[in-house]
Amino acid sequence: MLSDSIDSPLSERELILARETDVPPEKLYACWTTAALYPRWFCPKPWTVSDVVLDVRPGGSSRMTMCGPDGERFPNAGVFLEVVPDRKLVFTDAYLPGWVPNPGAFFTGIITFDPLPDGGTRYIARALHWTKANCEKHAAMGFADGWAKAFDQLVETARTL
Repeated sequence: MLSDSIDSPLSERELILARETDVPPEKLYACWTTAALYPRWFCPKPWTVSDVVLDVRPGGSSRMTMCGPDGERFPNAGVFLEVVPDRKLVFTDAYLPGWVPNPGAFFTGIITFDPLPDGGTRYIARALHWTKANCEKHAAMGFADGWAKAFDQLVETARTL
C-alpha cells in the first residue's frame, strides 16, 4: 500500500504535542534525563513506569517498563540519537541498546525545550512513525490525551525541583 510506505508525507506519519509552561527548560529536561523521576510523570495515571535505566548521550540506551492498571507490562528499549542539554532529545526504538536493529520499531521521538522570554518553555513532543498505519495505531492508543496528561505530570514534577 503506497500510503503506508516510507514515501508517505511526514504529516501522515507524525503526531505532535505542543505546549507552553512557565517552568524553565532546564527543569523539564532534568525530568526527561533523570531515571528516578520517571515514575512521577512519564505515564498518564493510572499507568506507571518501572525499571527505568537511562544513558543520556548520543548512542546511549534507554530502558523501562510501562505498567498498566490491570497488570499489563510493556518493556521498552531504545537509544538516544541526539542530546542537546536543556534543549533537545531525540530517541528511537528503531535500535535496541548496542545498535541492534529492532524489527518491531514503532517511532522516533523528538522533544524540544525552547526557552520563552518570560523564563518558561515552549515544549514540543514529536512522534515520527515509519508507517501511516503505526501513526494511526499510536493515535488510537491515546497519544493526544496520554501525552498531554504526561506533560501535565511532567510540569508538576519539574516544579518540585
